[in-house]
Amino acid sequence: MCYLPGLWNTLILQKSNKHMKLSLPPNSVLLPSPVLIIGTYGSDGKPNMMNVAWGGIVSSKPPCISVSIREGKLSFHNIRQTEAFTVNIPSEKYFKEADFVGIVSGKEYDKFKVTGLTPERSKLVNAPIVKEFPYSLECKLVREINLGSHTMFIGEIVGMVADSEVLNPKQLPGIEKVRPMIWGSFGSQAYYSIGDRLGDAFSVGNELKQK
Repeated sequence: MCYLPGLWNTLILQKSNKHMKLSLPPNSVLLPSPVLIIGTYGSDGKPNMMNVAWGGIVSSKPPCISVSIREGKLSFHNIRQTEAFTVNIPSEKYFKEADFVGIVSGKEYDKFKVTGLTPERSKLVNAPIVKEFPYSLECKLVREINLGSHTMFIGEIVGMVADSEVLNPKQLPGIEKVRPMIWGSFGSQAYYSIGDRLGDAFSVGNELKQK
């Protein structure tokens, strides 16, 4: 078989491109992203919930979590008014309900009524808990930071409510029992279930010390 010089160079370039690192424009892509349902009360006492992917633990002492929300969202103003919110973790069987509360506004829909989910008032903060979800974090607002398109709300976790059947021997939610879902971020815009257990954290990495 005979290749022309130009074609040969093209084939080599195509093969090498499969393993090249490419410089891409900056983007807010973090794989995977969590699926967090934020519970709040409006000034009229109406419960609302919202799907947030931009959030995570930011401190252990005191335990704190952050969620980033745009000013145009109802939850943004609810948190400011009540200085409280809950972070509810849905199991994968509620992926349709979780998606719905992220694509419609609480200004136009009663999200609890449409989804059939039940709001339960937190005993510790002025915010609702989603009864059907495996566990929820009860948070009081301690700081907000305007970062541009979104404002980061930092809440101190003052309590946690969980179904007894999802707790592990340490009395903490177990991922195999909670069966949370993850979002594939803007790369796929889809929900995924958690995969296989790979190994024990803070343990399996010790094998590299022997090399």
